[in-house]
Amino acid sequence: MKIIITRCCLVLALVGSLLGCTDDFTELNTDPKNFTEDAVTSAEYPLFVKRALYTPNFMPFDQARGPFQLWHSLFSDVYANYMATTAPNFDSDQFILVGGWLNGAYRYFYQRAATNIKFAEDTAEDLGFELENAMMKTWRVYAYHRVTDYWGPIPYSQFGNGENQVGYDSQEAIYNDFFTTLEQAVAVFKANAGGTSFLGDNDVIFQGNVNSWLKFANTLRLRLAMRVKYVAPGLAQSNAEAAIADGVMLANTDNATIGTDLNFTNSYTTITQWGEFRMSGDMESILKGYQDPRVATYYAPAVEPDATDDPAGVEFPYEGMQNGQTAESKATISFNTLASNMAGPYTLGGDPGPTVIIMAAAEAYFLRAEAALEGWSAGGSAGDLYNQGIVQSHLQHGYDGTNLSGADYVSSALTPASLDGATPAVSTAPVAYNAAGSQEEQLEQIITQKWIALWPDSGEAYAERRRTGYPILYDRVNTLNPNISVNEIPRRMTYTATEYADNTDAVNEAVGSLLGGPDLGTTKLWWDAKN
Repeated sequence: MKIIITRCCLVLALVGSLLGCTDDFTELNTDPKNFTEDAVTSAEYPLFVKRALYTPNFMPFDQARGPFQLWHSLFSDVYANYMATTAPNFDSDQFILVGGWLNGAYRYFYQRAATNIKFAEDTAEDLGFELENAMMKTWRVYAYHRVTDYWGPIPYSQFGNGENQVGYDSQEAIYNDFFTTLEQAVAVFKANAGGTSFLGDNDVIFQGNVNSWLKFANTLRLRLAMRVKYVAPGLAQSNAEAAIADGVMLANTDNATIGTDLNFTNSYTTITQWGEFRMSGDMESILKGYQDPRVATYYAPAVEPDATDDPAGVEFPYEGMQNGQTAESKATISFNTLASNMAGPYTLGGDPGPTVIIMAAAEAYFLRAEAALEGWSAGGSAGDLYNQGIVQSHLQHGYDGTNLSGADYVSSALTPASLDGATPAVSTAPVAYNAAGSQEEQLEQIITQKWIALWPDSGEAYAERRRTGYPILYDRVNTLNPNISVNEIPRRMTYTATEYADNTDAVNEAVGSLLGGPDLGTTKLWWDAKN
């Protein structure tokens, strides 16, 4: 595996411009610190952290927008069923794991994000910055968990080894290291509770606030603990309970976010200009049925809305399209007119766009609700925590907790609605928590509301859909993948052509001994063990 490490990138970061490098520099699999190790001082170090925090979220100027489309718009956005593609030649919505697109997403991570994080983490250790090192350890876990949850075994512990081949780690080993790393970081944060890092505003997430990093690390640990619930329940419970006891996010003031500006924009503001996707039919069925006010924050009214299937007494001009439309349908039906685009702030070209949400308090409540459903110590009952998760999500987006009819949202018995007045609703799960229901029925409610609240974090929503089977969503209209039927979804991404060409022995070893099956989209990840 070749990793772009250039003197250009590091020097530009060093002087504070944070401009990206072009992609035609010599590629080296090496330790990035070797280029500037002697030059970095405490004065320059914060700029490296700033870059490390931006790049995993596709925010370094124009260079990130293409990879963002490849990672989000063309895969997780449509596999979480937040969006459906309208471009006739985009086959990923019909389950084709397009190798060239995956290659661009994969290479971006290892050439930019992983490199910047490693530099920031290792340099903090070299300079004796224990607190900042803990921050970068936490950030490493955040960044890498999204990659292993796409592919499974990946280069992790050997990244930057300076060799021609970079070995892979099993997903089980990676997750075990995640938990160890977060435990170490949390110990440092607790020892510095109430303090502030010298990073200041270069910490673009928390401005150096140690207590905020502590809550983020614990909430991340809780997320990952629930991820392994079906494959390693003991490991899941011990980490979930430890994270909750040490303190997770409780209010939206705890949320992990990155602000945008004209240099570091929300990448959706660029890719929405291309007119290649619209709101999914699943989102219409669920948000319309629940009369959910958040629809106005997520999506824009369709250019040509269909009022015939609106709820009684409610205007709902937001329209979805079912995923998996054929190329012929997309070429002949004006889906871009008939279905809803993202909400206005996501579509203003040349504008910074909305704040990027890394993790929010609402998710912490839904995670705790699921933990309580298992009988674990979660600081509340499943039903109460579920309700608080909904409330926090509504507050996050400026809503008062009522639905579009003005009734209390949390206690509503409303269920998803028909997409078009003829197609059945995606499910019958109500909003009001069904305390008398089965554990699976309650889990469906928790994950369905979590799916709504996570938007637009489709990577996490896609992972949870694979892990739990929820929310229940529409089948694809069509599939082009002979191995994946319309009522299934890809369980992972396939390895890239670059890996097979440049990291041949390592990727073949990973497929042969670590993956647990062939290099196909049907092979389940280690944690994907429910059914």
